[in-house]
Amino acid sequence: MQEIDRTKMSARRAWVYDLVEASWFKNAIMVVIIFNAITLGMSTSDYLMAQMGGLLSVLDNVVLTIFVAELLLKFYAYRLAFFRSAWNIFDLAVVGLGLLPSQEGLSALRGLRVIRAMRLLSVVPQMRAVVQALLDALPGMGAVIVMISIVFYVFGVMATLMYGNAFDEWFGTLGRSLYSLFQIMTLESWSMGIVRPVMEQYPSAWAFFVPFIVITAFSVLNLFIGLLVNTMQGAVEEETEAEFENLRALVRDETDTVDRNVLALMEEVKALRAEIAASRGEGGG
Repeated sequence: MQEIDRTKMSARRAWVYDLVEASWFKNAIMVVIIFNAITLGMSTSDYLMAQMGGLLSVLDNVVLTIFVAELLLKFYAYRLAFFRSAWNIFDLAVVGLGLLPSQEGLSALRGLRVIRAMRLLSVVPQMRAVVQALLDALPGMGAVIVMISIVFYVFGVMATLMYGNAFDEWFGTLGRSLYSLFQIMTLESWSMGIVRPVMEQYPSAWAFFVPFIVITAFSVLNLFIGLLVNTMQGAVEEETEAEFENLRALVRDETDTVDRNVLALMEEVKALRAEIAASRGEGGG
């Protein structure tokens, strides 16, 4: 939600602000996003385009109009604060691509509107936690990527020098060696496709490829998984702690309210007793 002071808004702008911040409005836009993703998928079928291409085109224009209207309403409500939200900027870029003319070479760009379906990541809390974990893990991943790049470079140079002359297609240049080593790291046809043919001419080649696989495919990739798991666990713990803090604050507020009510009641009881005592004194006099 945008942090904007509603007291400085005009009545019309405040009404628009309440509209775009309403849950039903956001849910309706989510439905339109999902519907648009489905229709764009249907437009990839030649059969469906032949049967209902006109209808899909009309629906596409209607959906695009809704998206433009949504952005205009948000911009009117938020003004420059509109650009404080990364999702708003993302929507603006995608809708802008959707407004490009459907000409040769540009029609593919209009299909990028389906990326708006990724806004669903901001709706489901579990998905938000996963995305946040990925973003938080990027610094640690950077260190791992640097390390694996060094490993790839060292093994790539060695493979080019040792096997480049005999297997030019796989190890003839440093670039080919790096690509072949990447294929080996993924364990995709690494044995029968590359390593065993190399071992037919270089029987001791296993001493080069097996350590590379152990270092990259098993060790380094597990580091990625460990970073993601630790980051996600930390994000969940922070979210849980935040919920506990909100609960504690709520309990404190409720307790303070009860205390104030009790004190007020005690004051009323004291005042009532004083009045009773005063009335008895006057009656006795």
